[in-house]
Amino acid sequence: MITIDKLTKTYNKGQVLAIKDVSLEVKRGELFGLIGPDGAGKTTIFRILTTLLLADKGTATVNGCDVVKDYVKIRNNVGYMPGRFSLYQDLTIEENLNFFATVFGTSIRENYDLIKDIYIQIEPFKDRRAGKLSGGMKQKLALCCALIHKPAVLFLDEPTTGVDVVSRKEFWEMLARLKAEGITIMVSTPYMDEANRCDRIALIQKGQILSVDTPAGIVGQFPVDLYAVHSANTHKLLREVRNYPGTDSCFAFGDALHVTFKGGAAGAHEAGAGPAGLTNYLRERGLADVGMEKIPPGVEDCFIQLLKS
Repeated sequence: MITIDKLTKTYNKGQVLAIKDVSLEVKRGELFGLIGPDGAGKTTIFRILTTLLLADKGTATVNGCDVVKDYVKIRNNVGYMPGRFSLYQDLTIEENLNFFATVFGTSIRENYDLIKDIYIQIEPFKDRRAGKLSGGMKQKLALCCALIHKPAVLFLDEPTTGVDVVSRKEFWEMLARLKAEGITIMVSTPYMDEANRCDRIALIQKGQILSVDTPAGIVGQFPVDLYAVHSANTHKLLREVRNYPGTDSCFAFGDALHVTFKGGAAGAHEAGAGPAGLTNYLRERGLADVGMEKIPPGVEDCFIQLLKS
Protein backbone atom coordinates (compact mmCIF):
# COMPACT_ATOMS: atom_id res chain seq x y z
CA MET A 1 0.00 0.00 0.00
CA ILE A 2 2.95 2.31 0.75
CA THR A 3 6.42 1.92 -0.71
CA ILE A 4 9.40 4.08 0.16
CA ASP A 5 12.69 3.64 -1.69
CA LYS A 6 15.85 5.43 -0.50
CA LEU A 7 14.20 8.72 0.42
CA THR A 8 16.57 11.53 1.41
CA LYS A 9 15.58 15.02 2.51
CA THR A 10 17.67 17.93 3.77
CA TYR A 11 16.80 21.42 4.96
CA ASN A 12 18.63 24.75 5.03
CA LYS A 13 20.29 24.21 1.63
CA GLY A 14 21.55 20.76 2.53
CA GLN A 15 23.05 21.68 5.89
CA VAL A 16 20.46 19.83 7.99
CA LEU A 17 19.83 16.14 7.21
CA ALA A 18 16.22 15.16 8.00
CA ILE A 19 16.12 11.63 6.54
CA LYS A 20 18.71 9.54 4.71
CA ASP A 21 18.13 6.56 2.40
CA VAL A 22 14.86 5.58 4.10
CA SER A 23 13.26 2.45 2.59
CA LEU A 24 10.26 0.48 3.83
CA GLU A 25 6.93 -0.99 2.77
CA VAL A 26 3.51 -0.94 4.43
CA LYS A 27 1.09 -3.72 3.52
CA ARG A 28 -2.55 -3.22 2.63
CA GLY A 29 -4.76 -3.19 5.74
CA GLU A 30 -1.77 -2.97 8.08
CA LEU A 31 -1.41 -0.82 11.19
CA PHE A 32 2.20 0.29 10.82
CA GLY A 33 4.09 2.30 13.44
CA LEU A 34 6.99 4.69 12.85
CA ILE A 35 8.67 4.82 16.26
CA GLY A 36 11.30 7.33 17.30
CA PRO A 37 12.02 10.45 19.37
CA ASP A 38 11.37 14.05 18.37
CA GLY A 39 13.62 15.11 15.50
CA ALA A 40 14.07 11.57 14.19
CA GLY A 41 12.51 12.36 10.80
CA LYS A 42 8.98 10.99 11.25
CA THR A 43 7.11 14.16 10.24
CA THR A 44 9.32 14.65 7.18
CA ILE A 45 8.42 11.17 5.96
CA PHE A 46 4.71 11.81 6.53
CA ARG A 47 4.81 15.12 4.69
CA ILE A 48 6.51 13.52 1.70
CA LEU A 49 3.97 10.67 1.61
CA THR A 50 1.04 13.10 1.80
CA THR A 51 2.55 15.20 -1.05
CA LEU A 52 3.19 18.27 1.13
CA LEU A 53 6.96 18.06 0.71
CA LEU A 54 9.31 16.99 -2.07
CA ALA A 55 12.21 14.66 -1.33
CA ASP A 56 15.71 15.47 -2.53
CA LYS A 57 16.29 11.87 -3.63
CA GLY A 58 14.37 8.61 -3.78
CA THR A 59 10.81 7.61 -4.67
CA ALA A 60 7.60 6.76 -2.86
CA THR A 61 4.13 5.54 -3.78
CA VAL A 62 0.84 5.49 -1.89
CA ASN A 63 -1.85 3.06 -3.06
CA GLY A 64 0.05 2.66 -6.33
CA CYS A 65 0.31 6.43 -6.96
CA ASP A 66 3.61 8.28 -7.21
CA VAL A 67 3.88 11.05 -4.60
CA VAL A 68 5.16 13.53 -7.18
CA LYS A 69 3.32 12.67 -10.40
CA ASP A 70 0.00 11.61 -8.86
CA TYR A 71 -0.28 14.06 -5.99
CA VAL A 72 -3.91 14.96 -6.80
CA LYS A 73 -5.04 11.32 -6.63
CA ILE A 74 -3.17 10.82 -3.36
CA ARG A 75 -4.70 13.90 -1.73
CA ASN A 76 -8.18 12.64 -2.62
CA ASN A 77 -7.56 9.16 -1.23
CA VAL A 78 -5.65 9.66 2.01
CA GLY A 79 -6.48 11.08 5.39
CA TYR A 80 -3.82 13.07 7.26
CA MET A 81 -3.81 14.08 10.89
CA PRO A 82 -0.73 16.25 11.55
CA GLY A 83 1.00 16.32 14.92
CA ARG A 84 -0.17 19.86 15.62
CA PHE A 85 -3.93 20.52 15.80
CA SER A 86 -4.63 22.29 12.52
CA LEU A 87 -8.42 22.57 12.23
CA TYR A 88 -10.22 25.91 12.27
CA GLN A 89 -10.20 27.06 15.89
CA ASP A 90 -13.08 29.53 15.44
CA LEU A 91 -15.42 26.98 13.84
CA THR A 92 -17.51 24.58 15.91
CA ILE A 93 -17.10 20.80 15.85
CA GLU A 94 -20.01 20.44 13.45
CA GLU A 95 -18.85 23.30 11.21
CA ASN A 96 -15.33 21.83 10.90
CA LEU A 97 -16.70 18.42 10.01
CA ASN A 98 -19.16 19.81 7.47
CA PHE A 99 -16.42 21.91 5.90
CA PHE A 100 -14.04 18.99 5.35
CA ALA A 101 -16.86 16.79 4.06
CA THR A 102 -17.73 19.49 1.51
CA VAL A 103 -14.11 19.88 0.41
CA PHE A 104 -14.00 16.18 -0.46
CA GLY A 105 -17.40 16.24 -2.16
CA THR A 106 -19.16 14.11 0.42
CA SER A 107 -21.33 14.56 3.51
CA ILE A 108 -21.36 13.54 7.15
CA ARG A 109 -24.39 11.33 6.47
CA GLU A 110 -22.70 9.43 3.61
CA ASN A 111 -19.77 8.12 5.70
CA TYR A 112 -21.31 8.42 9.16
CA ASP A 113 -20.91 4.70 9.88
CA LEU A 114 -17.13 5.10 9.64
CA ILE A 115 -16.89 7.93 12.17
CA LYS A 116 -19.92 7.07 14.33
CA ASP A 117 -18.02 5.44 17.22
CA ILE A 118 -15.72 8.47 17.42
CA TYR A 119 -18.22 11.23 16.70
CA ILE A 120 -20.80 10.18 19.31
CA GLN A 121 -18.19 10.96 21.98
CA ILE A 122 -17.97 14.60 20.92
CA GLU A 123 -21.45 15.10 19.45
CA PRO A 124 -22.88 16.55 22.72
CA PHE A 125 -20.41 19.44 22.23
CA LYS A 126 -20.96 19.87 18.47
CA ASP A 127 -21.73 23.59 18.89
CA ARG A 128 -18.51 24.28 20.81
CA ARG A 129 -15.66 26.00 18.98
CA ALA A 130 -12.68 23.77 18.22
CA GLY A 131 -10.30 26.14 19.99
CA LYS A 132 -12.15 25.56 23.27
CA LEU A 133 -11.90 21.75 23.20
CA SER A 134 -9.72 19.60 25.44
CA GLY A 135 -6.75 17.74 23.97
CA GLY A 136 -8.66 14.46 23.78
CA MET A 137 -11.68 16.06 22.09
CA LYS A 138 -9.47 17.89 19.56
CA GLN A 139 -7.86 14.54 18.78
CA LYS A 140 -11.23 12.89 18.12
CA LEU A 141 -12.44 15.79 15.97
CA ALA A 142 -9.24 15.77 13.90
CA LEU A 143 -9.60 12.03 13.35
CA CYS A 144 -13.23 12.45 12.24
CA CYS A 145 -12.20 15.13 9.73
CA ALA A 146 -9.42 12.89 8.40
CA LEU A 147 -11.87 10.02 7.92
CA ILE A 148 -14.93 11.84 6.58
CA HIS A 149 -14.12 11.01 2.93
CA LYS A 150 -13.36 7.33 3.70
CA PRO A 151 -9.65 7.34 2.78
CA ALA A 152 -7.79 4.24 1.66
CA VAL A 153 -4.77 5.21 3.78
CA LEU A 154 -4.73 7.12 7.06
CA PHE A 155 -1.59 8.99 8.17
CA LEU A 156 -1.45 9.96 11.85
CA ASP A 157 1.58 11.99 12.94
CA GLU A 158 2.11 11.67 16.71
CA PRO A 159 -1.66 11.69 17.37
CA THR A 160 -1.37 10.98 21.10
CA THR A 161 1.34 13.48 22.04
CA GLY A 162 0.14 15.74 24.86
CA VAL A 163 -3.00 13.67 25.43
CA ASP A 164 -3.94 12.08 28.76
CA VAL A 165 -3.48 8.36 29.36
CA VAL A 166 -7.19 7.51 29.12
CA SER A 167 -7.56 9.33 25.80
CA ARG A 168 -4.45 7.58 24.47
CA LYS A 169 -5.96 4.19 25.29
CA GLU A 170 -9.29 5.12 23.69
CA PHE A 171 -7.52 6.39 20.59
CA TRP A 172 -5.67 3.13 19.98
CA GLU A 173 -8.90 1.20 20.46
CA MET A 174 -10.43 3.41 17.74
CA LEU A 175 -7.52 2.65 15.42
CA ALA A 176 -8.05 -1.09 15.90
CA ARG A 177 -11.69 -0.66 14.81
CA LEU A 178 -10.66 1.39 11.76
CA LYS A 179 -8.14 -1.30 10.79
CA ALA A 180 -10.96 -3.83 10.93
CA GLU A 181 -12.74 -1.66 8.32
CA GLY A 182 -9.85 -2.32 5.93
CA ILE A 183 -8.15 1.06 6.22
CA THR A 184 -4.35 1.02 6.01
CA ILE A 185 -2.95 3.07 8.89
CA MET A 186 0.52 4.54 9.30
CA VAL A 187 1.06 6.18 12.66
CA SER A 188 4.11 7.82 14.19
CA THR A 189 4.78 8.10 17.91
CA PRO A 190 7.65 8.83 20.33
CA TYR A 191 6.02 6.51 22.90
CA MET A 192 7.72 3.13 22.81
CA ASP A 193 4.87 1.47 24.76
CA GLU A 194 2.51 2.16 21.84
CA ALA A 195 4.67 0.08 19.50
CA ASN A 196 3.07 -3.15 20.76
CA ARG A 197 -0.30 -2.01 19.39
CA CYS A 198 1.03 -2.05 15.80
CA ASP A 199 1.25 -4.98 13.40
CA ARG A 200 4.77 -3.96 12.42
CA ILE A 201 7.04 -1.09 13.38
CA ALA A 202 10.06 0.77 12.07
CA LEU A 203 12.49 2.21 14.61
CA ILE A 204 13.98 5.48 13.38
CA GLN A 205 16.64 7.80 14.76
CA LYS A 206 18.50 10.73 13.17
CA GLY A 207 16.71 10.18 9.88
CA GLN A 208 17.72 6.55 9.45
CA ILE A 209 15.75 3.32 9.90
CA LEU A 210 17.33 1.08 12.54
CA SER A 211 15.03 -1.93 12.22
CA VAL A 212 11.69 -2.99 10.67
CA ASP A 213 9.78 -5.95 12.08
CA THR A 214 6.88 -6.95 14.27
CA PRO A 215 7.21 -5.75 17.88
CA ALA A 216 7.78 -9.36 18.95
CA GLY A 217 10.36 -9.84 16.20
CA ILE A 218 12.33 -6.79 17.28
CA VAL A 219 12.26 -7.83 20.93
CA GLY A 220 13.34 -11.34 19.92
CA GLN A 221 16.52 -9.92 18.40
CA PHE A 222 17.77 -8.52 21.71
CA PRO A 223 21.21 -10.14 21.91
CA VAL A 224 21.98 -10.38 25.66
CA ASP A 225 20.37 -10.93 29.04
CA LEU A 226 18.71 -7.89 30.59
CA TYR A 227 18.47 -7.16 34.32
CA ALA A 228 16.39 -4.77 36.37
CA VAL A 229 18.33 -3.32 39.30
CA HIS A 230 16.69 -1.22 42.00
CA SER A 231 17.49 0.45 45.30
CA ALA A 232 15.98 3.18 47.48
CA ASN A 233 18.85 5.50 46.49
CA THR A 234 18.33 5.52 42.71
CA HIS A 235 20.68 8.43 42.05
CA LYS A 236 23.64 6.76 43.77
CA LEU A 237 22.71 3.40 42.24
CA LEU A 238 22.85 4.82 38.72
CA ARG A 239 26.27 6.37 39.32
CA GLU A 240 27.77 3.24 40.86
CA VAL A 241 26.35 0.79 38.30
CA ARG A 242 27.75 2.90 35.46
CA ASN A 243 31.15 2.91 37.21
CA TYR A 244 31.13 -0.89 37.57
CA PRO A 245 33.76 -2.38 35.19
CA GLY A 246 31.46 -5.17 33.98
CA THR A 247 28.56 -2.91 32.98
CA ASP A 248 27.94 -2.66 29.27
CA SER A 249 24.81 -0.44 29.38
CA CYS A 250 22.75 1.12 32.14
CA PHE A 251 19.63 3.27 31.72
CA ALA A 252 16.92 4.43 34.09
CA PHE A 253 13.45 2.94 33.54
CA GLY A 254 10.94 4.23 36.08
CA ASP A 255 12.17 3.34 39.57
CA ALA A 256 14.68 0.74 38.30
CA LEU A 257 17.75 0.53 36.11
CA HIS A 258 17.95 -1.71 33.05
CA VAL A 259 21.44 -3.20 32.89
CA THR A 260 23.40 -5.41 30.49
CA PHE A 261 26.88 -6.80 31.06
CA LYS A 262 29.97 -6.89 28.89
CA GLY A 263 30.23 -10.21 27.05
CA GLY A 264 26.67 -11.06 28.14
CA ALA A 265 25.73 -12.15 31.63
CA ALA A 266 27.34 -15.59 31.25
CA GLY A 267 30.67 -14.25 30.01
CA ALA A 268 30.69 -11.54 32.64
CA HIS A 269 29.85 -14.06 35.35
CA GLU A 270 32.83 -16.24 34.39
CA ALA A 271 35.05 -13.16 34.63
CA GLY A 272 33.62 -12.33 38.05
CA ALA A 273 31.95 -9.22 36.70
CA GLY A 274 28.36 -10.38 36.17
CA PRO A 275 25.18 -9.90 38.24
CA ALA A 276 26.64 -11.44 41.40
CA GLY A 277 29.78 -9.36 41.08
CA LEU A 278 27.70 -6.20 40.66
CA THR A 279 25.68 -6.97 43.79
CA ASN A 280 28.86 -7.36 45.85
CA TYR A 281 30.34 -4.23 44.27
CA LEU A 282 27.29 -2.17 45.24
CA ARG A 283 27.16 -3.52 48.79
CA GLU A 284 30.78 -2.53 49.31
CA ARG A 285 29.71 1.02 48.38
CA GLY A 286 26.94 1.22 50.92
CA LEU A 287 23.96 0.03 48.83
CA ALA A 288 22.77 -2.85 50.98
CA ASP A 289 19.15 -2.93 49.72
CA VAL A 290 19.94 -3.72 46.08
CA GLY A 291 17.51 -5.99 44.28
CA MET A 292 18.17 -7.54 40.88
CA GLU A 293 16.21 -9.80 38.56
CA LYS A 294 16.43 -10.93 34.97
CA ILE A 295 13.66 -9.41 32.84
CA PRO A 296 12.40 -9.64 29.24
CA PRO A 297 13.41 -6.66 27.09
CA GLY A 298 10.90 -4.17 25.71
CA VAL A 299 10.93 -2.21 22.47
CA GLU A 300 12.65 0.72 24.19
CA ASP A 301 15.47 -1.56 25.38
CA CYS A 302 15.89 -2.78 21.80
CA PHE A 303 15.93 0.79 20.51
CA ILE A 304 18.74 1.73 22.91
CA GLN A 305 20.67 -1.42 22.01
CA LEU A 306 20.40 -0.63 18.29
CA LEU A 307 21.74 2.88 18.89
CA LYS A 308 24.87 1.34 20.41
CA SER A 309 25.53 -1.02 17.50
